[in-house]
Amino acid sequence: MKNKLSVVKIGGNVIEDEKALDVFLTAFSKLEGLKILVHGGGKLATQLATKLGIESKMIDGRRITDAETVDIITMVYGGLANKKIVAQLQAKNTNAIGLSGADGDSIQAHKRPVKEIDYGFVGDIDSVNSGLLTKLLSADLTPIFCALSHDGAGQLLNTNADTIASEIAIGMASSYETTLYYCFEKKGVLMDIADENSVVKHIDSDTYQELLSDGIIANGMLPKLHNCFHALNNSVSKVCLGDVTMLDKETELFTTIKL
Repeated sequence: MKNKLSVVKIGGNVIEDEKALDVFLTAFSKLEGLKILVHGGGKLATQLATKLGIESKMIDGRRITDAETVDIITMVYGGLANKKIVAQLQAKNTNAIGLSGADGDSIQAHKRPVKEIDYGFVGDIDSVNSGLLTKLLSADLTPIFCALSHDGAGQLLNTNADTIASEIAIGMASSYETTLYYCFEKKGVLMDIADENSVVKHIDSDTYQELLSDGIIANGMLPKLHNCFHALNNSVSKVCLGDVTMLDKETELFTTIKL
């Protein structure tokens, strides 16, 4: 029987709010079994860029990552956000280790090809070093990944944190019974965006198509759901979306996705 592994992705809105982050990290630290955390930090990066007089360019919610912006997000994702999380988890008796995709060659990617839009130094993932992650987990370490990968030729790449979480879960699924959690400020996928409690509790492939055609799933939720089904189609056991209460089992109000 495989050991259980939880891969948890935390949204940027939680990272910015010190109280919300503390609540989340307390719940994460109490999560039983092996676990890996993935985080972004986009809004913090935008704030630092503004302070330094560097314009942040976004298209359809995605950051255009030029050479200056790579430096900013490396400072914020790999430095400030990552090490704050690691330090706070140590205080909660979770022996965390902060990583970017370059560390231990853990996540290798290629620069996204230019089509209609040149996203700059943005990475699309090629491989996850599951052997390294297994060794870290076996040493009772909890990996904490920021949203950076590398290309194997010395270049760091800005990489979507939802995608990193999905690809890590897929990479570990052959060795562990893996559950992927997308933890954000909403209670799950909502039928009515104005009603916080209108959570769709279960989504399968058929329900997903219905929600798409009815326009319930749109905008920022589309790529997230794509990552969910991509993970499930590649041996991940279960995917859940919701707020922090789904981690400590205080609520049944979250979305579970299965094929």
